Amino acid sequence: MSLPPATAARLEALRRGDLVGARELRLPGGPEGRLSEMPPEILGLADTLEFLDLGQNDLTALPADLGRLRRLKVLFCSGNRFAQLPPVLGDCVALSQVGFRGSGIAEVPAESLPPDLRWLTLTDNRIATLPAALGARPLLQKLMLAGNRLRALPESLGDARNLELLRIAANGFEALPACLTALPRLAWLSWAGNPFEDRAAEDRTAPSPAAAARIAWRDLALGPLLGEGASGRVMRAAWRPDGTREARAVALKLFKGAMTSDGLPEREMAACLAAGAHPHLTGGLGRLADHPDGTEGLLMPLLPEDWRGLAGPPSLESCSRDVYDPDLRLTASAALRLARGVASGAAHLHARGFGHGDLYAHNILWDGRDGEAVLSDLGAASALVPGPDGAFLQRLDVRAFGLLLEELRALSPLASPALDALVAACTGPDPAARPAMAEVLGALDVVIAESGPA
Repeated sequence: MSLPPATAARLEALRRGDLVGARELRLPGGPEGRLSEMPPEILGLADTLEFLDLGQNDLTALPADLGRLRRLKVLFCSGNRFAQLPPVLGDCVALSQVGFRGSGIAEVPAESLPPDLRWLTLTDNRIATLPAALGARPLLQKLMLAGNRLRALPESLGDARNLELLRIAANGFEALPACLTALPRLAWLSWAGNPFEDRAAEDRTAPSPAAAARIAWRDLALGPLLGEGASGRVMRAAWRPDGTREARAVALKLFKGAMTSDGLPEREMAACLAAGAHPHLTGGLGRLADHPDGTEGLLMPLLPEDWRGLAGPPSLESCSRDVYDPDLRLTASAALRLARGVASGAAHLHARGFGHGDLYAHNILWDGRDGEAVLSDLGAASALVPGPDGAFLQRLDVRAFGLLLEELRALSPLASPALDALVAACTGPDPAARPAMAEVLGALDVVIAESGPA
């Protein structure tokens, strides 16, 4: 059997006994070959193994005695060929993070859910129903369900009081699941590409993507790669509209066209275009036309080269919280300026009829000094529905912003009773009692005025 060279080397070392005492093991498949079953020698690491990656193989089942891996905390099996989430997962007493993305799963048995489950990724499968036992996992914090066939969530999910991040985009929901309003800590939700969101998107008053400017491929000269994420690659480009002599430096995002953990790339593009221009929000200048391979693309303003992300994304350990540079410190004035800019961008997005869904420090680009910043990455953005459900959805972004304010306070000498009150109001357990983002913006202006000159 041929395998990717690194995987083959690790497998051989495992079989020789060279990996005794290992805490981590990665055996991914690839174009060279794939595993059709889990190597039994893995069970010989039962006393130490904590992390196991068997992704991109041809596994259809896991060993019945998988529970022998009593220290296993993280298991990734994405890209395999499972018909159901393996029931033996429930026997792994320490297992807290489970990833089975794009594995053909249609069934999730109750017994497949480990008792200490904290992070479950089931993106891009064929799941139509979920067991009530999902709500009986008190540590559940992050649940990724985009790209399935769900039309409802178990009512018991309302008992998952620690759930903070949920992705239900690109499913079949006719209405926002009522159980979500009972979740006091929910802050990050994507819901685009469901029937109830489709109707809201059609009714929005913002300009439609079809009405957005079309950017001809021939008017662009591509430059270096600026970054790459799950949904696409961002390139620097020179844009000469209609062959004009003066070129404008822009950023071009070329979408991969595949399901991401947040949802569908085309919905990200629609939200960017509908958001329009705002100084603290990355919107779209226009939609790419006539790419030779038919690739979808979005033209965006180019930020200064020295701007950076405020934080790194959540780690396996932090789960739903960003990871900051331990040496990062902000002045009080920079922290307030940054916070106000983000609130302004989010308020503009709400006014345009969209929730952000991923308001995180790792999606904030800033100047690294004075607090000038933009809120970026609309991959989880979704159209707001009318009425109380729409108000609830906006208050999720408000809670996320309140958590960001807490983090900014920890990074700076910010201290004021008014700011403390604002954080408490934004992060309170009752979404209906949280202020609207426009009210948050007003409260920040009061804090800034009270703080005096920088």
